[in-house]
Amino acid sequence: MVKAADRARNPARSSVWLENRAPRTGGGPAGLDRDRIVGAAVRMLDEEGLAKLSMRRLAAELGVTAMSLYWYVDTKDDIIEFAVDTAYGEIDLAAVDAAGGWRERLQVLAMEYRRMLVRHPWMSPCAGQYLNIGPRAIDVGSKIQETVGDTGLPLGRQPSAMSAVFQFVYGYGTIESQFERRAAEAGMSQDDFYGESVRAFRDDPSFVEALAPMADILDERASHGSVTAIWDRDFDYALDVLIAGIEVMVERSRTEDASEGLGTEDASGE
Repeated sequence: MVKAADRARNPARSSVWLENRAPRTGGGPAGLDRDRIVGAAVRMLDEEGLAKLSMRRLAAELGVTAMSLYWYVDTKDDIIEFAVDTAYGEIDLAAVDAAGGWRERLQVLAMEYRRMLVRHPWMSPCAGQYLNIGPRAIDVGSKIQETVGDTGLPLGRQPSAMSAVFQFVYGYGTIESQFERRAAEAGMSQDDFYGESVRAFRDDPSFVEALAPMADILDERASHGSVTAIWDRDFDYALDVLIAGIEVMVERSRTEDASEGLGTEDASGE
């Protein structure tokens, strides 16, 4: 496992997945193993977030001493890396394969990624803190690359397309998950929280002038009657826009390649 001192000294090369060490079995408390530790950690993270996860509280949840956990992991960061990869494992890659063409596969991948982020609000801040090179994360990344590779985009443009789609999904899923958590913390449904929030500033006289250009769009959104319906509608349409953009760029690349080919033929006199 990764020692805390090693992470601090060389964070760019520190990952539990680079240790190449098999999970420890036997010798620890009866009934305890790494999968059970990680499963409990995921539940705690879902319920309470990253800030409240500690080895002591996790041990209490499992009914063991904190020292017992160190038979299987060296640091809390180890546990988080395992938890991150567990969350990636929830993305249904079989459903992606069954979806058909690249457009349909991209839609399923995007929706699955969004759902995972919403189920696990702690995942978003982890994305840039860890290398995310666990086996399940790599499987997801490979499926994304395979799907975008089938679009017909030139190799040098494929990473940009992946960024356009999945950075959008990351941002969308992050905002959606945080809004859902904020409403829950307030003891309200998303619909009630949204409605109360909008009324708070629309009823404030100091906002009347500033909100005048936005009145139509605020009324349109309110007409859907459900925050979930708004999330789904906006996500689906935005994803359609991105896919349409990829189609346009594929066609543009083909046109440019054809033009370059004609230019070569003219130059050669053939």
